[in-house]
Amino acid sequence: MCINKVGGKMYRLDKRKLNNIFIQIVIIGLSVFFGILVYIIYLDGQIYTYEKTAYGTKLAKEIETKIIENSSSKNVINEAMKSIVGISRLKDNGTSVFLTKGVESLGIGTGIIVSSKGYILTNQHLVGDKLNVCYITLDTGVEYKGKVVWSDSEIDLAIVKIGVENLNPIKLGDSDNISIGQNVYAIGNPVGFEFEKTVTSGIISGTKRTLKIRNENNKYSYMESLIQTDATINEGNSGGALINELGEVIGITSVKVTDADGIGFAIPINMIKTIIAKFENTGKFNEAYLGIYGYDKEVIPYLKDVIDFESGIYVADINENSNLKKSSIKAGDIIVKIDDVNLTRMTELREYIYTKNPGDVVNLRVKRSKKEFIVQVKLNKKL
Repeated sequence: MCINKVGGKMYRLDKRKLNNIFIQIVIIGLSVFFGILVYIIYLDGQIYTYEKTAYGTKLAKEIETKIIENSSSKNVINEAMKSIVGISRLKDNGTSVFLTKGVESLGIGTGIIVSSKGYILTNQHLVGDKLNVCYITLDTGVEYKGKVVWSDSEIDLAIVKIGVENLNPIKLGDSDNISIGQNVYAIGNPVGFEFEKTVTSGIISGTKRTLKIRNENNKYSYMESLIQTDATINEGNSGGALINELGEVIGITSVKVTDADGIGFAIPINMIKTIIAKFENTGKFNEAYLGIYGYDKEVIPYLKDVIDFESGIYVADINENSNLKKSSIKAGDIIVKIDDVNLTRMTELREYIYTKNPGDVVNLRVKRSKKEFIVQVKLNKKL
């Protein structure tokens, strides 16, 4: 106990009481600090690490960095969402998809603005073949009539043109520069326009996947080089964007394994970049055609026939109306190279042909048994 004189009066100060008050203030302060800390960590769903030798500084920096990252992610996602559109084969009459048919049967899905000049990228199974008509709903809520200007059922991609310019195109990423475990976001209309532009997050679970797909005619085809993700992909997400943390589209969501949760697939954006650029620069795309029905090594395990080869494209059949049919190439041959491009996957051959024009001549290095030879072929125009 001590005595303190203030204003001529004597006050007795109990040290124990002072200590108790001080301790209470410290406890309250620490409780508030750790309460805020736990709140931040809980919201983010992350566990922060720290160094005991620099607890305060290290932890504060990590929290500050994480808050900045989260804020940046939100901005990136919001910006990308401006380039996401709704697609329907039917003109909107104000009815709910829940009161009519299934989402896919109505052709309701998602598209991506890939050019300011009105070009929309989506799935072929949503909009159908070239010259088909569909309806595009932009971020503004305004609906426009669109026409399919390019379509390929083999890779389930299509491009639609609407008569509007100065649109906000999404940034195109590099699907060759991705890795397993990388964070991604899927944006789409999961069950129609009532839940338009839903965002789900996940990681890249696998790359260069091959899937055997059965179409409406009960025939099988093979989708190759797919990106596998655990980001939720439901009906209506088809044609939507799989973006990276920079807001760049790296894939077009297309396939969900219906009997397994957490497994969805996207078509790599690099496969279609050349076509987008040609429409952007010239307003048209005259597709060249080699004329083979082929498989790469990834597809062989799905086939009944035992075919043994290390790399290249196995020629299963040749189109009767193609210039290739007039050459010395025949079914059973292996195309190991086209011009200066070594081939290991069918997608590589397809992407290279996209860079060519009908009438261009390509050199094919062909392997038959243990012999190799060169064949020159003039590309046809794909009808």
